[in-house]
Amino acid sequence: MTALIPFSPLALALFLLQDDSIPASPVPVGSPGSALLKTVLDSGPVAQTVLVILLIFSVFSWAIMLSKWRSFSRARKEGTRFLRAFRKSGRLSEIASVAEQFQPSPLVPVFIEINDEYQRQSGGRGLPRNPPALERAALTASSEALTNMEQRMTWLATIAGAAPFIGLFGTVMGIMDAFHGLGTSGAATLRTVAPGISAALITTAAGLFVAIPALIGYNQLTAQLRDFAARMDDFGRELLNAIENAAMLTPSAQPQSQPVPQMPAAPPLEDPLAQMRRRTF
Repeated sequence: MTALIPFSPLALALFLLQDDSIPASPVPVGSPGSALLKTVLDSGPVAQTVLVILLIFSVFSWAIMLSKWRSFSRARKEGTRFLRAFRKSGRLSEIASVAEQFQPSPLVPVFIEINDEYQRQSGGRGLPRNPPALERAALTASSEALTNMEQRMTWLATIAGAAPFIGLFGTVMGIMDAFHGLGTSGAATLRTVAPGISAALITTAAGLFVAIPALIGYNQLTAQLRDFAARMDDFGRELLNAIENAAMLTPSAQPQSQPVPQMPAAPPLEDPLAQMRRRTF
């Protein structure tokens, strides 16, 4: 009775690495690029379908990243210009009239929302009757602006997480086809199974090639979004402080029969902007 050899990966590797009795003729080695292209062309329909899907994912993720980097760069530039104009001006009405010129900046909707709420409460004069409402308006505007900036970001996270598994699926199917061909051919050698396995591993490499840039881009863009969120919160608090300080510095009205004492020039009633040093964007 023949003894049964227990199955193990080492035994399988030794079995596949055994050489044929007839020596094979030397195969000329081409360039890595041509070998890779030949491997892709020789792969099965499942592997080619997986590669097409990964190619679409790669193009889509790069389009999202380039678009976001361009829009974030423009938003940062316009935010710097808007903050410079905001701090140089002395009236809310002046800033409100030119705010649309800096529209890509996420600071603009925060300013517009706070200014509109302030105008509704006090007509742009004096202390606001309901300061918490101004704070809620600032938070709402910041949340909406951040939501608009986050559009299509989830696709990057999805591609970064799904691409390796899609590539692994192609690899598993390719290895199954290779071993099926090995069993039907009857020639259990490395030269018989190696082309199929190498073609199957291409999909795993393609999945990593797609997932790694998408993951890096997602992390970098998320960090920029956190920075924009912090800057919008800082700007909202800065604007609210400027409104309250300017309103407190405004002299109260006095009866006409009494002479108005001479006082140092104070900012006008609509001047909530020019009394403080503020952070740069």
